[in-house]
Amino acid sequence: MFAYIIKRLLMMIPVLIGITMISFVVINLAPGDPTDLQTELNPKMTPEIVEKLKKHYELDKPIHIRYVKWLKNIVTLDFGKSFAPDGRKVIDKIGERLPVTLTINLLSIMLILIISIPLGVFISVNKGSVSERILSFLSLMFYSIPSFWFALILITIFGVELGLLPISGLKSLNYSNFGFIGKIFDIIKHLLLPVIVASIGSIAGFSRYMASNFDDVLRQEYIMLARIKGLPEHIVLRRHALKNALLPVITILGLSVPGLIGGSVIVESIFSIPGMGELFYKSVMSRDYPLIMGMLVISSFLTLLGNLIADIGYALADPRIRFK
Repeated sequence: MFAYIIKRLLMMIPVLIGITMISFVVINLAPGDPTDLQTELNPKMTPEIVEKLKKHYELDKPIHIRYVKWLKNIVTLDFGKSFAPDGRKVIDKIGERLPVTLTINLLSIMLILIISIPLGVFISVNKGSVSERILSFLSLMFYSIPSFWFALILITIFGVELGLLPISGLKSLNYSNFGFIGKIFDIIKHLLLPVIVASIGSIAGFSRYMASNFDDVLRQEYIMLARIKGLPEHIVLRRHALKNALLPVITILGLSVPGLIGGSVIVESIFSIPGMGELFYKSVMSRDYPLIMGMLVISSFLTLLGNLIADIGYALADPRIRFK
């Protein structure tokens, strides 16, 4: 297993380089330059000043030279400086926002697993019942609802009408006046709606997928044999059926990591959460190339890492798999 993990980590390097190369080219081929936001609306800007700005940001050099220089720098985690007026290091900006986004995504994954797995099993075992039909309808409905629209509904109901939950940020204005328990409770209240919005679509999809897998497993011969031997039904479902039904779900969960990270842009923008999603949106709108590339590298690495964790979970769930 250890050798397999090392091998997969080494294989991630060329994949990551390929992702950065394509991203770097696409970003630089987009219409406009980062200097346009500083020069287009300023009547005092002359062509000479514009050229100096491009030279300052090294935009006057060929794209392949800039990419090679950038690639050499990120080996030491030097993503350069942001094109924003503050001129801060990209790694510092990402370091401030990354924990927030990771927290939301990890909580979302935990919520997805805790709810969708037992829900999928319940739907499969109670197939044809009234409760199964109601749950199937609800899962299809929540899977079809756009996340931004669902977020606005929750904000209107729980934030505006009932006033039960905060609708923006991570902390209250009087956060510093709270005790330790009060601070934790305040953060939980602020994270509740974003985590629900980030995970509701995946919960609906995963529960249906889990139910389908569980149906297939229950039709296998070894399940019939276990029942013929007189094993209790809960033993048959938990020990024999559940593990095998989880295998495809683990794979899909690993592949869903990019969607969760990408969904952070919508969730964090709607709820004004200072995470990577909000920072990514602002960097794209301001054409901040170094910041965009820095976040793409981090997001790509986390995606590849999520796929690796899914493969490891696949091996742990299925004892028949052995990695050399």
